[in-house]
Amino acid sequence: MELTLKIVDADGFVLASSTAQEETFLVYRQSYREGEQVVVEASEPGHVFLALDSAIQPSLVYMKECSYSLAVPFGDKRRPYSPNAFKGDMHRLSVRRARPGEVAHRRNLALNPWDDHANRTLFPHARANVETRGEAVFAARNAIDGEKANDDHGFWPYTSWGINRDPQAALTVEFGRPVRIDEIVFYLRADFPHDSWWEEASVTFSSGKSFSFPLAKSGAAQVFPIEPCIVEWVELHGLIKAEDVSPFPALTQIEIWGTEAPGTGDRNDVAITAADEHAQM
Repeated sequence: MELTLKIVDADGFVLASSTAQEETFLVYRQSYREGEQVVVEASEPGHVFLALDSAIQPSLVYMKECSYSLAVPFGDKRRPYSPNAFKGDMHRLSVRRARPGEVAHRRNLALNPWDDHANRTLFPHARANVETRGEAVFAARNAIDGEKANDDHGFWPYTSWGINRDPQAALTVEFGRPVRIDEIVFYLRADFPHDSWWEEASVTFSSGKSFSFPLAKSGAAQVFPIEPCIVEWVELHGLIKAEDVSPFPALTQIEIWGTEAPGTGDRNDVAITAADEHAQM
């Protein structure tokens, strides 16, 4: 897999780039300016480990198409990120093709700190029918960014998905390909007494199955094993608020655990399937 990293300005001019096979690094020795984008290109779709800023954890993600762009955040859009992210005049970016064993490993398939509203190619991707006041610190992407601190709200690292008091609020996590899931974990925002909580939440899968889970007033991980199934997306809905004074329930993080579905995705999946067949012989 040939991989390229680029910094592109508002007019589409390439300010810096780096290309290599299987893994590449880019060191950008300037301060970012508004309108600039970080671009990742791959010669084919597949799983990659992506690190677009040293202040944000590298993550295993799936490129469904061969190009992904992230607008460098400024103003309100910077607030969901670490104060150190995208700052200064020295930036180290990297991307490498994921190894077969890394792709096969059971993991949280709903983790993507590089997600944003404009993303349509890098998975997982989170979207919602409502976000509190349209503010970045309450956006759907915050529910899959890996940040679990939840005893406060409204700024990094206390970002969350806020539902703007809407009882019909729903959040969808898309995987961009079939995956096999077996467990769902909720981290409710727990800035009590400012926050309320949900007593029940429902999920519906792309396969058509639906489940409801009882939730508690807690900031701890609430873990629910499910019968393994193959899905392409999961929708969280049917959020039943507790009877308390606060009108502000919110979700800090959702984790959806499982593995790749054999026979889907990139070349690594071929290796996984072959290894599985060999193990059964």
